[in-house]
Amino acid sequence: MSVFDDPGHFGRMWADRYDLPGNPDPTTAVEFLADLAGDGPALELAIGTGRVALPLAARGIAVAGVEASPEMVAKLHAKPGGSDIPVAIGDMADVPVTGTYRMAYLVFNTLFNLVRAERQADCFRNVARVLEPGGAFVIETFVPDPADFDRDEQVQMREVTEESATIRLHRYDREAQTFLRQTITFDGTGVQLHPFAMRYMWPDQIDEMAGGAGFRLAERYADWDRAPFGPDSTSHVSVYRLG
Repeated sequence: MSVFDDPGHFGRMWADRYDLPGNPDPTTAVEFLADLAGDGPALELAIGTGRVALPLAARGIAVAGVEASPEMVAKLHAKPGGSDIPVAIGDMADVPVTGTYRMAYLVFNTLFNLVRAERQADCFRNVARVLEPGGAFVIETFVPDPADFDRDEQVQMREVTEESATIRLHRYDREAQTFLRQTITFDGTGVQLHPFAMRYMWPDQIDEMAGGAGFRLAERYADWDRAPFGPDSTSHVSVYRLG
């Protein structure tokens, strides 16, 4: 069994460093989501340490979450207001919650962390199960650029200091639309491996998968500021509605 069949793998590997500088500022995402959520309730899949959920909840919106990593949830609940957000521990593809939500959202390319197409499709079907009629499912991902994976492997030097060296290697499977990334650090304690994988999709493929779960594309933008989406856009924020 691959480590990527374990939905909690990402959190265990990255929870201690997830809140370090480098993640996008959530302000515009929170504004966008608050407009759609109204009074809520809202459901965040892969809620992590609450980068988006906490400021959204601070707007007075009832927010719940799904997260496969107890380590991530511990970080969330240790933050001011974090213990007020209920989180179901489980695979986001299964959406292990009950109740009806006005909006669900899955941001920061995290749909692609489901590395098998059938699990991505499961995620859409299970979100549809817990949304109210006409409810919104918001997806944010990058738009794949074939130039990024025009070879089978890729090696990048990440950091070199007097105490350590870090390299990053990618292996691509263009037919499966997957890649495996291994970040390797060599230092005085030995060798540390941080594997990561994704199954990427183009927007029209996501639209087709969403349609199979009963969703229709209602809005699409290039970013959270609602910039128009076009052929040169490198990312998209898509709002799907039931029915």
